[in-house]
Amino acid sequence: MIKHISIKEITIHILVWLCISIFPLLTAYIDLGEIPSDLYLRQVIRPILFYVNYLVFVPYILLKRKLFLYIIVSIAFLVLYNYISEELITRTIVHELKDMPKPPNMRGGLFGIRYAIPIVFSLTIYLLGGIFSLVVDFYKRDREAKELENEQKEINLQFLRNQLNPHFLFNSLNSIYSLVRSKSDSAPEAVISLSELMRYMLYEAGDKQVSLEKEMNYIKNYISLQRLRLKNTEAVKLNIKGDTKNLKIYPLLLISFIENAFKYGTDYKGNTHIDIQIQVFDNTLIFDVENIIGLHKRDEKNSGVGLENIKNQLNHLYHTNHDLIIEENKTNYRVHLTINL
Repeated sequence: MIKHISIKEITIHILVWLCISIFPLLTAYIDLGEIPSDLYLRQVIRPILFYVNYLVFVPYILLKRKLFLYIIVSIAFLVLYNYISEELITRTIVHELKDMPKPPNMRGGLFGIRYAIPIVFSLTIYLLGGIFSLVVDFYKRDREAKELENEQKEINLQFLRNQLNPHFLFNSLNSIYSLVRSKSDSAPEAVISLSELMRYMLYEAGDKQVSLEKEMNYIKNYISLQRLRLKNTEAVKLNIKGDTKNLKIYPLLLISFIENAFKYGTDYKGNTHIDIQIQVFDNTLIFDVENIIGLHKRDEKNSGVGLENIKNQLNHLYHTNHDLIIEENKTNYRVHLTINL
């Protein structure tokens, strides 16, 4: 089956061949004062060399890794082409139609001196067809590889988000469970807050960017939900500075860091110490979270699921347009994230 060629490609090919054909015709006219009849035919049939190799031999033989067959077929085709073009067309058809004497035969048969230049020229055009076919195939494979890579990245990103959402849900349900168990009057409010958070995650937070203002409201609602279950919230601080109305961000990038802060930022007295600072200026988001390292022992096997996922998402979505620094000592855990929005 022949390659599919677009109208644009056909137009380019026609223009290129017109330019290639006009040059030798013009040169012959300047040198001889006329254009030999056989030169017209040579120019007409010359593209056959190019396109047989470009459309048939390379894609269906060479690229199928049949190198030996490709060499044999190429030699046979070039011999046949040169025989037809020189013997049947040039020597017979043209000279008989014009009632011209045939050029004298020179020694060496088909591979004699008279055929040397046509053979070299035909071989050059034939090889150009092969080179162009290989180049087109290379760019086609490269484009397909990039498309496949992008599809794979989207699949991985969706997988990461599917992991993140249950992680958040489990943590929130644990918070509500503690309120219900203690028969707190805040339990109904917590359920409503959770439903609002889940609505945002399901219907707002997709693969596209969302309003930074909505993401900030989501963070505020989450912190409000967490405060309902805490005994002492005086040391839980959230400070947001800057204009968030006209900027966008990929959703759910910051919440895992905040989750971990609430999970591990409670001391032996039950007091939670968390300081969240969010600054926005010049299209840059600076996000700082610091919490004490409490008595809640970190589960190395499961606690890092959300954190590792969010790192992978940041690398995928923002590449070099973000900088993440995590610092930990004996008493404090600090996250510093900068994103160029």
